[in-house]
Amino acid sequence: MSHSGPRLFRDLQANPAAGIPSAATIGNFDGLHLGHQALLRKVVQLAGSRMHTALVSFEPLPLAFFYPERAPARLQTPRQRYRQLARSGIDLFWLLRFNAELASMSPRTFVSRVLVEGLNVRHVVVGEDFRFGRDRSGDVELLSRYGAEFGYQVHCHAAERVGGVRVSSSAIRTALADGEMALAQAYLGRPFELGGRVIAGNRLGRKLGYPTANIRVGLKPCPVGGIYAVRCAVEGIGNDLPGVASIGHRPTVGGSGLLLEVHLFDFDADLYRRRMRVRLISRIRDEEHFEDLEQLVAQMREDEEQARRLLANAE
Repeated sequence: MSHSGPRLFRDLQANPAAGIPSAATIGNFDGLHLGHQALLRKVVQLAGSRMHTALVSFEPLPLAFFYPERAPARLQTPRQRYRQLARSGIDLFWLLRFNAELASMSPRTFVSRVLVEGLNVRHVVVGEDFRFGRDRSGDVELLSRYGAEFGYQVHCHAAERVGGVRVSSSAIRTALADGEMALAQAYLGRPFELGGRVIAGNRLGRKLGYPTANIRVGLKPCPVGGIYAVRCAVEGIGNDLPGVASIGHRPTVGGSGLLLEVHLFDFDADLYRRRMRVRLISRIRDEEHFEDLEQLVAQMREDEEQARRLLANAE
């Protein structure tokens, strides 16, 4: 069905589909990688012009709810995910608050309340390792059995593979942790991206000859850190601005809290309060502590030269 972007719902009490039948997919969808994109395309195909298309997901991720200390690094903020969904043809984005009520729900109750009553579902598209309900006790076979009872069809989609490797959010987290940005990009189908609104900094970078745009990192936990060659989109200014970025805690200047600092090459305009998207193209090095600002500036000069080379080679 035509739309300008998905309608967002957070609570079980909502009735997103308003009686119109739907084709839906369910899962964590962290990163909306190639495997997720294949599920979304199938949903859009099955829905045609007569049904809603729907994505059911959870915030926080169930693993983070049950084991906060083992929470996986996040690949996208809800805002980033919403923006990407707006380009995918999805009508309804049901981002359920994952809480004790949802965690204790039996597979049957989840199907009847979310899929049948909430979405009036006719088609459900899931990955082959899909689990649902209390203690992850429901699987694809059980979902299909309920389908026969409630009147929907289940479409099980095999995992996407790149170079023989199964594409998954955890494979992307591993690639990012290893600094394998090209591999993460192959799995995601796009460069890995951070972003947000530029905030006021201490202007130290400007004094050192390296003015930076500062952005709070919204991904918690964050899957990346260190120094990167980047390409940036800045609202109202440009979509492919080259630069070098640091993601870290700024130990040399006594920083606190995780900050994304971006120095754009050959650029001098005020970016304060503008929204900025930062695509990480290549990893240069770890964050380091320097004895003094002179050493820091010398390293920043090296980082800039290396970033310029890496970006030229990536074109």
